[in-house]
Amino acid sequence: MAKASKPAAAPVQVKEKVASKPAITPLHDRVIVKPAAAEEKSAGGIIIPDTAKEKPQRGIVIAAGPGKKDEPVTVKTGDTVLYGKYAGTEITLEGLEYLIMRESDILAIV
Repeated sequence: MAKASKPAAAPVQVKEKVASKPAITPLHDRVIVKPAAAEEKSAGGIIIPDTAKEKPQRGIVIAAGPGKKDEPVTVKTGDTVLYGKYAGTEITLEGLEYLIMRESDILAIV
């Protein structure tokens, strides 16, 4: 008796929720940044609990305002930036966490 073989199952692809542009536009020199995920393990392999994790200092620019009257904004949507540890104000839009900060709080574009 020959058994009918099943066709191989296609691998399941998991789609990450991509941060789409929120329905908010920053004013003047403000920038909306999606912070990077905090480190789960230390360099030595020790798992870091939620209470001991440091705030990330890196993120992706989601939206940028037009700038001040005589100073246009230098960062653009999609730039990866470094910012100060306590920079910006935390906001939640559509269930996602963002930071809104002045462009002067951004230290570097990576």
